[in-house]
Amino acid sequence: MKDRILPGHGSGGRLMNEMIESVIREILGKDTVQPDDAAVLDIPGGKIAFTTDTFTVSPLVFTGGTIGSLAVNGTVNDLAVMGARPRFLSCALVLEEGLEISLLKEILRSMKEAADYAGVAIVTGDTKVVEKGKGDRIFINTAGIGVFEGEPLRAEIELGDAVLINGFIGDHGMSIMALRNGLSFTGGLSSDCAPLNGLIAEVIARFPRGVKFMRDPTRGGVASVLNEIVQGKAYGVELMEDGIPVRNEVRGACEMLGIDPLYSANEGKVLMVVKNEDAGAVVETMKSIKEGADAAVIGRITGEYPGTAFLRTAIGGRRILPLLTEEQLPRIC
Repeated sequence: MKDRILPGHGSGGRLMNEMIESVIREILGKDTVQPDDAAVLDIPGGKIAFTTDTFTVSPLVFTGGTIGSLAVNGTVNDLAVMGARPRFLSCALVLEEGLEISLLKEILRSMKEAADYAGVAIVTGDTKVVEKGKGDRIFINTAGIGVFEGEPLRAEIELGDAVLINGFIGDHGMSIMALRNGLSFTGGLSSDCAPLNGLIAEVIARFPRGVKFMRDPTRGGVASVLNEIVQGKAYGVELMEDGIPVRNEVRGACEMLGIDPLYSANEGKVLMVVKNEDAGAVVETMKSIKEGADAAVIGRITGEYPGTAFLRTAIGGRRILPLLTEEQLPRIC
């Protein structure tokens, strides 16, 4: 473990995982801090999912969303991928002296619109102001509560299970980086920022025993999530390069910036591990919903290379997808 915080400690990669395990959970309690998208808690009458997230994205307003809609959708999705129905959110604002009230209103309106679309209520919050130069205009923390109508979706993954995604990868990360770097050829590229609770609820309703595991591949992208799934397991995961949906604009931006789209952040995508026999039907179900129109099977759980995520390339080769150490895309969410 490093003796100073580095950008990579917020990357979703190796440094962040090391800090969570050897510092945060070590001190706060490995028996209470659950290393998942949300904690599953027993209360009288059933179970709830409880999550929290903090957003520092720059720029604050981007094509496809704002830091406000990102906060709502990100928290909703963390609850939904556990199999819970998102219900209530909190909103805490850290505001820098000098922030324009007009911009604050724009961000709050986008939060309200996103919450209404997702069917959740923002019910409590907090506000702090720091002196000019002590923040970066606005940071947002949201916490969320969801209720389980069945069991949490964390079933045993088995050899042969299929890996699915609900559409094009890398849109959010590359739309933010394109704005920062003035990449004019990416005109029209938009963040995929969206709530996935409606899509997920429909899939669960139709395939209650077919879905084994879900996670939203935000920081660190698809490759980082797959590494977390197979770490220390007796199986690996093989992705098929030809099957992964990537927009030409995203591919071009990634090539220019030296970034693999498999590590680019997403804010409207869900990775699912499902029974192989249900994979085709689950994809068709997702395609019938706006947020899943470009869904695809992108890989399989395999006995080859246990504990490893790897890519079968278009020419038949294999490439290991390691868990990254450094931060590729700072301040992306």
